[in-house]
Amino acid sequence: MASPGAPANMPMDPRHSSRLSLHQRFYVLEVLIGLGLTAQHFFVNLWRHTLHTVFGVKSARGAVTIQYPDERRPYALRLRSLHRLVRREDGSPRCVACMMCETVCPAHCIYIVATEHPNPEIEKVPERFDIDLGKCVFCGYCVEACPEDAIRMDTGILEFSSFSRKGMIYTKEALLALEPSHPGGAPTSPVPIPADRTLV
Repeated sequence: MASPGAPANMPMDPRHSSRLSLHQRFYVLEVLIGLGLTAQHFFVNLWRHTLHTVFGVKSARGAVTIQYPDERRPYALRLRSLHRLVRREDGSPRCVACMMCETVCPAHCIYIVATEHPNPEIEKVPERFDIDLGKCVFCGYCVEACPEDAIRMDTGILEFSSFSRKGMIYTKEALLALEPSHPGGAPTSPVPIPADRTLV
């Protein structure tokens, strides 16, 4: 802002001029330089994509486009993807229904009902373990809070959807059926499809 006694177009720093030349006022040269740069990137990437897809030259890659779902970006090992429940050697869930994950969940999307375990050495087991993925924020607090390492977010599954809210609730059986991902992050389990999903 100019000082009170200075003219309106007077710059704050007297070393810099506030007067623009004619071509600077209309930005014609700057617009043409920007259009040329954009066109150069467009045609270079168009040529590279044409070589890659039409002529099969695998070394010629476009800028950043990955041809999803045929090609997938490798995921980081720490990526938090769809939850899974870890099984014991006998196939039962490792979860002891301590309610730690349900308590720590900021979205309140985990619902557990405990029951007695048939093995007297194990106190409880979840009769019901539901996760509402429509509410889940994928913070990973449930994984960190679990003292038994019974819940993990390492399936690599990121593509899950449903046409209803009920379809986003994953039950104990669905979570136990999932497996950990490959080292590159690709899922080993098929994407679980809710029973209510129908094609319209």
